[in-house]
Amino acid sequence: MDTSKHTLTTLFEQLGLASDKDSIEEFVSRHSPLPREIALQDAPFWSESQSHFLEEGLEEDSDWAELIDELDAMLRH
Repeated sequence: MDTSKHTLTTLFEQLGLASDKDSIEEFVSRHSPLPREIALQDAPFWSESQSHFLEEGLEEDSDWAELIDELDAMLRH
């Protein structure tokens, strides 16, 4: 069982994305603002597996859910 503390960096790693601070900021800048009517996991920039991971993390209220919500908020601004 993974008991490590998740961060935005580890979330981006889990999604298979560049996870350094500059890459995260560039990703958010490139994909913002995400329209309110589009659920985060349904955004067109995710692969099928990324979308599934995000959806499952939220539905199961997993350890990732808080960070997924944080990423969602970042993309809405």
